[in-house]
Amino acid sequence: MDTHTFIKKWSSEKRILLPVVVGDDLELRIYTGPDDMTTGSYGIEEPTGEVFTDYAAIDFIAVPGVAFDRKGNRLGRGKGYYDRLLPRIPSACKAGICFPFQLVEEVPAESFDIRMDIIITTNENELSHPYHPLPSCDRE
Repeated sequence: MDTHTFIKKWSSEKRILLPVVVGDDLELRIYTGPDDMTTGSYGIEEPTGEVFTDYAAIDFIAVPGVAFDRKGNRLGRGKGYYDRLLPRIPSACKAGICFPFQLVEEVPAESFDIRMDIIITTNENELSHPYHPLPSCDRE
């Protein structure tokens, strides 16, 4: 799913954090614009901005995945990057982002896996899943 347009649109109004692969973990960095991006691990553009560690201040996180089910379970690529990152951001609204074909009947899940609060696809009819209502994600 292409997130570049979303990032460009909202970066003037919101603080956008993007992941950077550092060893076996994801580090979050502040997006400061397209000129401050470099090709990182896996050929993905990554920000070169300052490292962000105030996890309690994060109110929304878009999480990619290979597949999602309607209970909010997520199948990643097997490296565990988001499995290690998400527990550090417990109060954020977690949105799985995918194409409609990535919504499947069931994703294998363990007790420690963190479910998504919402699944967002490119098909507006598949905006959420029945396990969770569409959250407002507003934080006061």
